[in-house]
Amino acid sequence: MIREPEVAGQFYPATPAALKKVLEHLVEKKGKKEQALGLLSPHAGYVFSGQVAGIGFSKVKLTDTVIILGPNHTGRGAPFSIMTEGTWHMPMGNVEVDSELAKNILEESKYLEEDVEAHIYEHSIEVQLPFLQFLLPKIKILPIVLSAADFMIYEEIGKAIAKTLKANKKNCLIIASSDMTHHEPRKKAEEDDKLAIEAMLKLDAQELLRRIQKFNITMCGYGPAVSMLCAVKELGAKTAKLIKYQTSADVTGDETSVVGYAGIMVL
Repeated sequence: MIREPEVAGQFYPATPAALKKVLEHLVEKKGKKEQALGLLSPHAGYVFSGQVAGIGFSKVKLTDTVIILGPNHTGRGAPFSIMTEGTWHMPMGNVEVDSELAKNILEESKYLEEDVEAHIYEHSIEVQLPFLQFLLPKIKILPIVLSAADFMIYEEIGKAIAKTLKANKKNCLIIASSDMTHHEPRKKAEEDDKLAIEAMLKLDAQELLRRIQKFNITMCGYGPAVSMLCAVKELGAKTAKLIKYQTSADVTGDETSVVGYAGIMVL
């Protein structure tokens, strides 16, 4: 299957030359990079969240295959959808799915389903790919889209990922694609996002979900973040670092209704 780009020309430039020019300003190819197990990265238009995403990817060592967990914005497809084969056609070239690893994870989880429909129009994974290609052109991906669920489901999926990686003796960066609070005044957004970020920095996946629900925090990719934390804890994660946080107000100047963006590295 060829998965065509859905938001090229909207969230990021559609031509290779223009896209590379933007990425050169957002990503630092040189500098210290750490062997991270997980990364929280935003997925808005690059004009809004590109700085946060760019510095996040600049700080981590990429693996030959990355697992990307994204939320389901469209409502299409199976609730917990893994794409086990195919090619993502992007402006800077094709990105292949790591079929062998994807099929192994599918076998390990009782909740994941092989499904393409959830991925066709979903932007949360797509917007991560140009950053990855810019840094490692031959990179492979393992895309998973998650809908709303109970903690036990997110935990099971995270543990299935970790168990498969251990069994295959494979190191993969696990990316949770998520923006933070949506369409709140800046002060309220920053307060809500602080609560979510605190839980992530403590590597407390269950507390993250509890705070999301208790305080009605409109973090769209909380499910991917919870599963990512569950996976990396199983893989031995000890600490997390907030790389950068900002809101759309830092770009637009409008503080009445903002979206928050955070980059968090888990080691």
